Amino acid sequence: MMPPALARIIAQLKREPSRTGSIVITVFGDAIVPRGGSVWLGTLLGFFQALDIDGSVVRTAMSRLAADGWLEREKVGRNSFYRLAARGRRTFEAATRHIYDPPPSDWSGRFELLLITKAADREASREALRNAGFGSPLPGVWLAPSGVPIPDEAASAIRLEVSAEDENGRRLLSDSWPLDRTADAYLKFMKTFEPLRSWLGRRARLSELEAFTARILLIHHYRRVVLRDPLLPSALLPRNWPGNAARELCGEIYRAVLPASEQWLDDQGLSESGALPAAAAELARRFRS
Repeated sequence: MMPPALARIIAQLKREPSRTGSIVITVFGDAIVPRGGSVWLGTLLGFFQALDIDGSVVRTAMSRLAADGWLEREKVGRNSFYRLAARGRRTFEAATRHIYDPPPSDWSGRFELLLITKAADREASREALRNAGFGSPLPGVWLAPSGVPIPDEAASAIRLEVSAEDENGRRLLSDSWPLDRTADAYLKFMKTFEPLRSWLGRRARLSELEAFTARILLIHHYRRVVLRDPLLPSALLPRNWPGNAARELCGEIYRAVLPASEQWLDDQGLSESGALPAAAAELARRFRS
């Protein structure tokens, strides 16, 4: 019987609008890319069955992601295998650092200011800039702590460096990021997953499929918050900022379920070459300080 703490998370997911495509992206970024990048559709269907999501819904989501340039499909006989397309790989390289690496501690006290003057360039770069941690106080104006990588989609932007040490600079920060909304999202994330941490803390065990399910839903919820967080230096954040506690909770659960979830991939994960290759070494370094 599935633990109530995990069952409640799945029940909450089912009350939201369909996010099947987003969960697929989480599966690839979190679990498949470190293990070669390609996976059999049947492996994915086995996971989504645990969420009680119909296979036809999953196939439709996969087709849409492929049509939108996120995934590539390869047919081998009657079997379909998927991997991230070039667009997806570029997006995930930046997102992976933002989700799993510790926040930078060597902030220079300066900010990168990007000016994008053409409407077409603004539209093309908006999502990539948000996912890279940039905030926007005005249309075409983007801001991030110096050192944040600038996505390729914003390569044509005019780049300036500014200080946020005076009152005008701090007002620019508050206008660029909805920190109150981000704080509320972190608190909601912790409320959702604290029961699972408590349950695991009692040395309770999940099955391999349950562990993989918990891992994917954990990152699915966490990345929705952290990718909107600019990871500002602590000196610029409100007091009692919940982002640090949320990262600690996420890392604790992730490390607890990782071994069993990887065993499920060992047993059930297939690529066009056979069993999935062993995970890259960086997997073990995720959420380490």
